[in-house]
Amino acid sequence: MIRELVDYGTKIRKNHEALKFEPISIDLIINEDGSFARFSVIQRIFRLAEALTVKKGHARLLLDRAEEVICYLSEKEIKNNNNDVTKAREKVYAKHKLFLSKLNEYKELEVLTPVFLFYYDNSKNGITVAKKEFEQQVPESERGGNIAFRINDMRLHEQKAVHDAIIEKYEKSIAKSLEPNTPFCSVCGRNKYPIARLHEKIKGLPPYNDGKSNNRLMISYNKNSFLSYGLTQSTNSRICTNCAKNYTEALNNLIENKQQRKKFGYDTTVVYWTRENTELGELDLLDKPDPEAVGMLINSIATGKQDVSGNFETNRFYSLTLSGAAARIAVRDWIEIGLDEYKKNIAIWFEDIAIKAYGVIQYASIYQLADSCHKMSKSSKDNDPVISRVATYLWNSALKSDSIPPLWILTAVLKRIRVIEMTDDGRSRETMTPVRASLIRLILNRNFKYKKGYTMQKEELDPENKNPSYLCGRIFAVMEGIQRAALGKNLNAGIRERFFSAASTNPSPAFGRLMRLSQNHLSKLKQEKPGVAVILDRELQYLCSAISAFPAILSLEEQGQFALGYYHQKQYDFDRAKKHEEFKSITENMED
Repeated sequence: MIRELVDYGTKIRKNHEALKFEPISIDLIINEDGSFARFSVIQRIFRLAEALTVKKGHARLLLDRAEEVICYLSEKEIKNNNNDVTKAREKVYAKHKLFLSKLNEYKELEVLTPVFLFYYDNSKNGITVAKKEFEQQVPESERGGNIAFRINDMRLHEQKAVHDAIIEKYEKSIAKSLEPNTPFCSVCGRNKYPIARLHEKIKGLPPYNDGKSNNRLMISYNKNSFLSYGLTQSTNSRICTNCAKNYTEALNNLIENKQQRKKFGYDTTVVYWTRENTELGELDLLDKPDPEAVGMLINSIATGKQDVSGNFETNRFYSLTLSGAAARIAVRDWIEIGLDEYKKNIAIWFEDIAIKAYGVIQYASIYQLADSCHKMSKSSKDNDPVISRVATYLWNSALKSDSIPPLWILTAVLKRIRVIEMTDDGRSRETMTPVRASLIRLILNRNFKYKKGYTMQKEELDPENKNPSYLCGRIFAVMEGIQRAALGKNLNAGIRERFFSAASTNPSPAFGRLMRLSQNHLSKLKQEKPGVAVILDRELQYLCSAISAFPAILSLEEQGQFALGYYHQKQYDFDRAKKHEEFKSITENMED
């Protein structure tokens, strides 16, 4: 994983490892004699500057915040030191001293002569005036940004002579730090660079800490129990400074790039890339499945017409699932597959989640499937860890056709189906949705397809499926239709609300009572709609005759089959109502 991130970081980095793109928010404009001209607040931009592995206790050449550049004491700094002005001033002075110390390492650079005049020989017209004018010329909301030195239109830290000097000093320090017995890096296999003690932090990973830094470390050791043989900090993981810089830059780039990142729930982020920077249009379908595009993908894989212009043997797809864990990063999942396998697996995924709904085959997005494990109420939804956990497993299943979603997801979705949810106008909401049916079908088929005697669940009603639990679900749906046809839609509590939970777990006792209720409903229906009553009665008798006896109890697998049988029968009734007006009363408000 680290090796592939290092490789990706090497490809995206176009500059020397001693340099890095850093933000600029304020230009400090000076004259050739070092005198202060003015401050210019600009829209935040990124420009190449000296790269720092660790910012704390270090200063960057010519580009830093007001505390370092002009020894500015802000109200924020005072508050951070418990309103102790003396202590805050001492800290700011120490930062400014570090900045000047770094600057003095580059005295030989002629291009920096105006900066040295600004701080020393012409300080009365330079830094002294700048400190007085800073609050007048820079709005308070902008004072926390980085300040760059500028003469006319030339930013000094961007000059080639400055960059060359930074690179030269960096390479000399690397060579000096190398010892005869420098360990080999476990990633690149070389000892050209020293082993990194501290790695750069990764930015922007959830969950976010209000008011605190969200920058976290991928690799770090800070407990005595983690240390041995005198190895401290990150030297227990032998990664050289160059590889450490590459992998951290790669991760930060991937997390920042919306085209290579997906967020699941409130605490999980997935980043992905390919070895040869190939476009991944198939992943867009996982977010917004377009039936036509999905059909073309499935057909191209089935007929062998997918694009094979690239070398799929060398090109690879990578996916990394991450979460923030205090000050560190938790790696939740790592996927590495060939690009041809990646396409085939996504096609298989769509075949596995296909479900017929209201007359057409539909596909749900990964987030819709994960969200279906949460009740429809939006309260606490944003902080529900179930959504992110389910989404992570489903992402894995979409990319790996042999990945099996855990059965606890089936438990979660069945629990949501059994809960009675009400609409704003007081009616019960249909909880057996197409998305939940799709998720149940996926979990059942992936978990039990190799089980002896298991019948694969189809995307629509399967008349050949004689599994008792599947038939029980169909029978329950027929009974519900009979009740609705006989009594109408305005029921305070129909058999769906009163008996679904019991019938889907303990059919034998529940269906005994349901049979008596259905006969009463049929008797009423025969008086009002005799034709519909005869057809529904025959359908009920046919399904019941296919079961020798109602099961006493259903396993988790069988409960899922019950739910699918119920769903498939209701969709069949919907299709029938479209063709025959007299059956419309059975499916009243089914699409609400």
